[in-house]
Amino acid sequence: MKLSEARTLYLARESLAKLRDEGLAEIPNFSVALRHAREIIDGWSEQGDAADLAARRKIESIKRNIVEGSPEWNILYRRYREEELRKKGPQRR
Repeated sequence: MKLSEARTLYLARESLAKLRDEGLAEIPNFSVALRHAREIIDGWSEQGDAADLAARRKIESIKRNIVEGSPEWNILYRRYREEELRKKGPQRR
């Protein structure tokens, strides 16, 4: 799921504000921290999109037809998506 630029900015701003307001982080330069937070959120979003696509391809490659939204499809999708995310691991910049 591709997040809009506005949604990414909102999530980054709210996350940093919450960390700052609760005293969990000192943020000397909010604009620089905001830029980095947006990059991180974009990276997570892209990684999730890639895992989604890989999981769907694996399900489609199964010889018998599995209907999207069925309980079996949901189980396989969750399993394959989690496998893909584990394979890639956390991305560091």
